[in-house]
Amino acid sequence: MTTITPVGDVQKSPSDWGSSYRLIASEKWKAKSAAMGRDVTEALVAYANPQLGMKVLDLASGTGEPAIAVASRIGPEGHLTALDVSSELLQIASDRAQQRGLTNVSVRQADAHHLPFPDATFDLVTSRFGVMFFEDAVGALGEANRVLKPGGRACFLAWGTFEQPFWQSNMGVVVEHIGGPALVPGGPDPFKFAQSGSLSSALQQAGFREIEEQTRQIPWTWPGTAEEVWEQARAVATPFLPLLDRIPADKWDEINRDVHRAINCYRDGDCIKFGALVTLASGRKINHQGHEVTPGNLRGTEPSRP
Repeated sequence: MTTITPVGDVQKSPSDWGSSYRLIASEKWKAKSAAMGRDVTEALVAYANPQLGMKVLDLASGTGEPAIAVASRIGPEGHLTALDVSSELLQIASDRAQQRGLTNVSVRQADAHHLPFPDATFDLVTSRFGVMFFEDAVGALGEANRVLKPGGRACFLAWGTFEQPFWQSNMGVVVEHIGGPALVPGGPDPFKFAQSGSLSSALQQAGFREIEEQTRQIPWTWPGTAEEVWEQARAVATPFLPLLDRIPADKWDEINRDVHRAINCYRDGDCIKFGALVTLASGRKINHQGHEVTPGNLRGTEPSRP
């Protein structure tokens, strides 16, 4: 087992990302959660296009995706650093990497707003479903820019709108029953970058150039029952815990029935096929003189396309 030592002043998240309930759920559902997230992970990895020998930083790695998938692509001559504020989640990520025989992965407990790395350390930065939770998104993206080598890319995948099947069939049903906002105003927001162009704007403010953004519909399939989906969602959807805490005790049975019914609308055989609307966005670091670095001169990158 890898021992994970905090690096510097690790800022505590306003939500308890490493709570025991979440950790138990992460362990209990790790196989099915990985299956549900596989297409999203593959979409980000294909978009980021990691190459052999690259040094890669994965932000908000959690239990290890896309860190493990990226590490598998860069070969033993490359290196992947998985970073998260939760040492407990990183321990799961480290164990998963060891189980797969990956020797090119290390984990660091740290805050994305204060990265413990020198300037120009990495060829590529990635993050799956993490950028939405950076309290100061532009500041954290600026840190990502700082630790990238000139010509390096940062690639992010974020949730689209709340109004899509997965969220509407669970948390949306709760809101219908008890009213009020789904999320605490000013708190962690999975949908911070749901509006088209908003993530691109943050990347530009952080100093990135050659910015790209696209909205994609990607398979999001749970290989099991509606009851499992709802149990897993309640455990790991940390930003929605205040919403769930507002449910009166005598309402739970009715809400559970309605959530199961809504989720089962997407049943296809032995699976629940929701689909996920996500945003993919990237930016490239320029050199100190403000001129673009030719991507072909950066190890492992492809020449820019017209």
